[in-house]
Amino acid sequence: MESRSISNLSQLITADFAEAVKLIYNSKGRVIITGIGKSAIIASKIVATLNSTGTPSVFMHAADAIHGDLGLILKDDVVICLSKSGNSPEIKVLIPLIKNAHNRIIAITGNTTSFLSKNSDYVLNAFVEKEACPNNLAPTTSTTAQMVMGDALAVCLLKLRGFSSKDFAKYHPGGTLGKKLYLRVQDISTTNEKPNVSPDASIKDVIVEISKKMLGVTAVVENGSIIGIITDGDLRRMLSSVDDFSSLTARDIMGKTPKVINATAMAIDALEIMENNDISQLLVEEDGHYAGVVHLHQIIKEGII
Repeated sequence: MESRSISNLSQLITADFAEAVKLIYNSKGRVIITGIGKSAIIASKIVATLNSTGTPSVFMHAADAIHGDLGLILKDDVVICLSKSGNSPEIKVLIPLIKNAHNRIIAITGNTTSFLSKNSDYVLNAFVEKEACPNNLAPTTSTTAQMVMGDALAVCLLKLRGFSSKDFAKYHPGGTLGKKLYLRVQDISTTNEKPNVSPDASIKDVIVEISKKMLGVTAVVENGSIIGIITDGDLRRMLSSVDDFSSLTARDIMGKTPKVINATAMAIDALEIMENNDISQLLVEEDGHYAGVVHLHQIIKEGII
């Protein structure tokens, strides 16, 4: 039932929707979103979505508004009011007060003939035939429709503003979303040791370097540049194939085509390379020179996956 109601919203869109988007986009103020009951909870969610996508917004509970919180509304603010019926007592008290202050009002309501609709500048029709509640009482379908309409507003504004993934990262610096968008390889690799040996290093020196730096790998470096890689696995394979390695050097056992990533690349790209090649470490370079190692465990620890 909720799914059908959401689908039906596209048939209810009028020019008011476009005009409401333009009003918010061109506003010098914020968006104040208000409601009562379950609509207030949806209003709070829409505020969060708008704030995170570049449209400054503030939640104002309709009941609190008429008991002092009207001071939240500034001169250039646009007010969005959510109400299924559009006729609740709090709304009937609140809307005239907002109009007296000459703020523009956008209604999201399921009743286009309601008090709210008649007293709003633009009406976004969120009509639903019936609540999903078997008694047709608990706000279910109606609140879902309100949320979808709010998401539609947010996405349109996002596109108008040219809001990019980089902008998104600014507002989501914590958690998985933010780290995928801003965490770079150098942010992780610079906290590590930089295991490296020369191509002429003995196998003993290679083992000591890998063990000492505790990353399960060492770069083979010549004149500051990466020419190879030696992993724990390479050492095990060598030991299983030769009885005497006293004459061997790093050059003899190194992998000559190591997977390398630039220090300024995104950490999420490093993860993709590791997954595609079934490896746990990547050598890092900067300006053509060896810069360190990034390990899969570090990326996991950062919470990207």
